[in-house]
Amino acid sequence: MASCCNPDVFTWIQNLPPIAQWKANSMSICICSSSSSCSSYPSLNLSVSKNLHSSTISISIIADFSVPVPLWASKPLNISSKRSKLLDEEAISCLMINVIKDVLSYGSNKNNCLIRFPKLESISGFKDIFNLPFLTLALLICIYEAPVDLRSSCLNTLKKELTSSQLREASKLLMKLLGSNLEEQWMRSINLAITNWIIELQATHRTLVKTPSPMFSYALATFGLWKVQLYCPVIAMDIENSSNHSVDERLLFSLNYHQLEGVIQFNYKVIVQEKWINVMVNIDNIRCNIIRLLNETLMNERGVGADDKHFPSRVSLQVTPTIQSNILSVSVSKSTENPEREIEMERGIESSFDPPNSFLGLKVSVGETMTMSMKPWKFELSVNGYSGALNWFLHDSVDGREVVSSKPSKFALINPKAWFKDRYSSVYRPFTRQGGVIFAGDEYGEKIWWKVDKSAMGKTMEWEIRGWIWLTYWPNKHRTFYNETRRLEFGEIFHLNIS
Repeated sequence: MASCCNPDVFTWIQNLPPIAQWKANSMSICICSSSSSCSSYPSLNLSVSKNLHSSTISISIIADFSVPVPLWASKPLNISSKRSKLLDEEAISCLMINVIKDVLSYGSNKNNCLIRFPKLESISGFKDIFNLPFLTLALLICIYEAPVDLRSSCLNTLKKELTSSQLREASKLLMKLLGSNLEEQWMRSINLAITNWIIELQATHRTLVKTPSPMFSYALATFGLWKVQLYCPVIAMDIENSSNHSVDERLLFSLNYHQLEGVIQFNYKVIVQEKWINVMVNIDNIRCNIIRLLNETLMNERGVGADDKHFPSRVSLQVTPTIQSNILSVSVSKSTENPEREIEMERGIESSFDPPNSFLGLKVSVGETMTMSMKPWKFELSVNGYSGALNWFLHDSVDGREVVSSKPSKFALINPKAWFKDRYSSVYRPFTRQGGVIFAGDEYGEKIWWKVDKSAMGKTMEWEIRGWIWLTYWPNKHRTFYNETRRLEFGEIFHLNIS
């Protein structure tokens, strides 16, 4: 039986005695249990076992019932030649890469990936970075493999561990080690599992518990750049509004198995003036993509294809200094929109003779034609208190209404030439070919700047970037009257040295 539950896998492995001192062929530790007592209830254990025919060991995850149920096993690991430790640095690195690859294997991308790490001793906070993939793998195993007796309590335990501040910080460090491409695969693998978990909970009509990190985001500040990276399964986003029409299962399948991937990047600059300090922030890149979590074959077989999915309909960002005692003023560089209109007047006069005893009839007809060019995305820059607010609204290209706050007419829904039909292939599409949007500095390079009192010189100021992203579904190729809008909220803190 395993020792009492302890999710610090790294420390446990490091403290394992040399194999010559083992009193049995295996040793194990409890990762999570179906009860607060590990001794008398089934648990999910991490086990280390001797390989009797070679000088290697294997690490496995098992469901510890009266008859243990193996759920996962590592590749064989070479035993360290040093007597003080069971595994050396190379074996630890191989084990970690093994676990990461197995987490990635739960995603739809089955391509073999190359993972390399620097020397482990040079990686700050390696213990938590090492523990994170193990607990993530345990989460995926719980969702897909674990017996029912273990699943609920273990998922709750792992949820608390993975959303702790300690492991959230480790997540940022791991993402940096993996690099952007593997980071995306990692998050798609995890959010596919979370999507399946939420669908299962909805199917059993149970109250939807908070899932482990339904929205994962992290902040990076370096070299004059503030960056927020975020991922969220669409099914975990709040529903703002939806039509009263029922949604068929195949369409629901396609809508559910996508995730939002977003990048928020601002350039910042501190300029010291004679009497005050200017802190200037301007848009570098705002990117939102809706990415499928399953391969195209499954989307076509069980859903209505990958082209019927949500699209971004509004993006709202707010940049705020959290302590405002040193702020003198805030300004923006873009005026309120003042669009030009071209008006054409047509006048005609018709006269006719009316019957006797009546006035001469004079008919005047005036025709007015108004034309105005309009971009699908309207951008607004405003100030709320000492917060700079940036908003992008998608507008219906036919009637000019905001998409996020309106619903398409039934005529538009059945009209094959409506702007939202074939919306990812039309030359006039307001999205990228993949269905996302990019707002870059070439068109949206406006600035927000704060005048800061010189007493802030040499201090560190805290700034918050909050954001809201709305995703809307209007039918694309699938015939349906169903439509909905979902919303995601996020926030990250940055620290800026005033010098």
